[in-house]
Amino acid sequence: MATNLDSHFLSVKHFLPNMRAKKWGRFVGISSNMVGLAIPGMSHYIASKMGIIGFMRGLANDVAGDGITANAVLPGLINTLATAPQLEEQKRATWEQQAIKRLGQPDDVTSAVLFLTSNDAAFITGQALVVDGGQYRIG
Repeated sequence: MATNLDSHFLSVKHFLPNMRAKKWGRFVGISSNMVGLAIPGMSHYIASKMGIIGFMRGLANDVAGDGITANAVLPGLINTLATAPQLEEQKRATWEQQAIKRLGQPDDVTSAVLFLTSNDAAFITGQALVVDGGQYRIG
């Protein structure tokens, strides 16, 4: 909880005054697509990542009048040092559940974050953008 929720809260506490003074800002919380998947034994992680979405949605309402947006990005399995120890069979089992049959790359997530922090996303706030190759499905 401290890592996943407190870090977002403390970042907002630190950066919000300057953003309000400038009448412009972008907050992007990093959540996880696991909030929409049924994975046994991960309820604590899913709860903390769902909290990020709720925090960004609430924050979006609080700061919109100051020209600030707040959104969340929900990555799937991404090829990072954290996922390197996983067996290739485990990784393949994940991406076989996706529409795009490959492991996500860090650039896939950073591109979404860069978009949400740009002026092109000025009218997008309180949203959760899933970046997982189509693993998370509605329904």
